[in-house]
Amino acid sequence: MRILIVDDEPDITSSLKMGLERKGFQVDAFNDPRKALREFKPNTYGMIFLDIRMPQMNGFELYRELRAKDQETPIAFLTAFDVYQNEFKKMFPDMKVDKLLRKPIGISELVAYVKSQKPSTS
Repeated sequence: MRILIVDDEPDITSSLKMGLERKGFQVDAFNDPRKALREFKPNTYGMIFLDIRMPQMNGFELYRELRAKDQETPIAFLTAFDVYQNEFKKMFPDMKVDKLLRKPIGISELVAYVKSQKPSTS
């Protein structure tokens, strides 16, 4: 499975990329959400992880742009802030976000979440 990670912190993207690749996943990681959007190809990924707070384009804006290109791929947000799933859904009812994952997150937890998603042909 191919995974997309977009987070403005290089240490986070590099550690998640290395950990997931060790578990057999292919990972594209970006620190610039605009570059991730420019290089995004629909129907390429089995899972997308987005940071919420990023400069130039936040995770919510990137989510909307990605959804305009690909409505099927599961998207989860990574956040260091206390955001609760039910509160998030009340604030953003039109966003079909699959999960809010709290940073820091361990590779084993991330792998378990990815494997819990429906199988992808990507």
